[in-house]
Amino acid sequence: MSERVASRSREGFNRIPAGDASGRHRSPEGRRRLPMYLDARHQRTFYDLPLGRMLRVLVGARVRAFWPGLSGRRMIGIGYAGPYMRPYLDEAECCVAAMPAQQGVVAWPRGGRNSATLVDDDDLPFPDHVFDNALVVHALDHARDPEAVLREVWRVLVPGGRILVVVPNRRGLWARSEISPFGYGRPYSRRQIEALLRDCQFEPRGSGEALFMPPTRSRLLLRGARTWEGIGRRLWPAFAGLLVVEAEKQVYRGNLVREERVTRSFRPLFIPDGATTGLSGHGLGSGATRRVSASGETGPARRSGSTPTTAR
Repeated sequence: MSERVASRSREGFNRIPAGDASGRHRSPEGRRRLPMYLDARHQRTFYDLPLGRMLRVLVGARVRAFWPGLSGRRMIGIGYAGPYMRPYLDEAECCVAAMPAQQGVVAWPRGGRNSATLVDDDDLPFPDHVFDNALVVHALDHARDPEAVLREVWRVLVPGGRILVVVPNRRGLWARSEISPFGYGRPYSRRQIEALLRDCQFEPRGSGEALFMPPTRSRLLLRGARTWEGIGRRLWPAFAGLLVVEAEKQVYRGNLVREERVTRSFRPLFIPDGATTGLSGHGLGSGATRRVSASGETGPARRSGSTPTTAR
């Protein structure tokens, strides 16, 4: 039975259009399309497979390192964050899994009271300043407008609230492999994701990496996943599969004030050769003119209608 489910999951997961190197999807005709959310049912089945369960452990450990405890706090998950929110169910005041409409929704958690809801990722159905923590997984890499998603997260967080973002690393192998949901979206570099957060009034407070093992379904390599994580964190941290970035909501954002510099500029005065009387010269008083010689030298100034005199 389990083999049949795994087989069906792989077939369903591979039916999703493959992504090219830029992180965008291609249609069967080869035309580029915008990033899209994956079906929630396929993602749930993926996290039931051995590879998905291993990702839950490895990535969940990094999430737990940033947030070791959320006792008495209210938490929201955006995207498909349920597998990484499960450890907080018993300690947080409330946990809500907000799944975008383009992705669909599945009941979460299993075997308990449902805490999942269907939402528009750019128009969350919650009032302002409700949640203390927001976990964003499988969202910014699949959303059509990541800034709109972050702006809504900013709105529903309390002042000083924390957001934890998990996105595929542009340098990593997991962004180029289609065996997990992290290979079907838009990858980011550390600089890109931090700049995106700052643009949406979040100040990064810390960052880390996850998934140093190569993307594979090999059970032999999966057994040594913890060893791969330890070795990769020391030897090739820049090539991790995922980036994990924590940021704090900023209520007031300062604007850069540029120092004004006053520069004096001089406008050249042009008086054509042979100018007639009546052409006023700048800085010489009204009605004053200058006689310009053919050689370019300037004669003495005189009032209009006066007669020149010669020295004796």
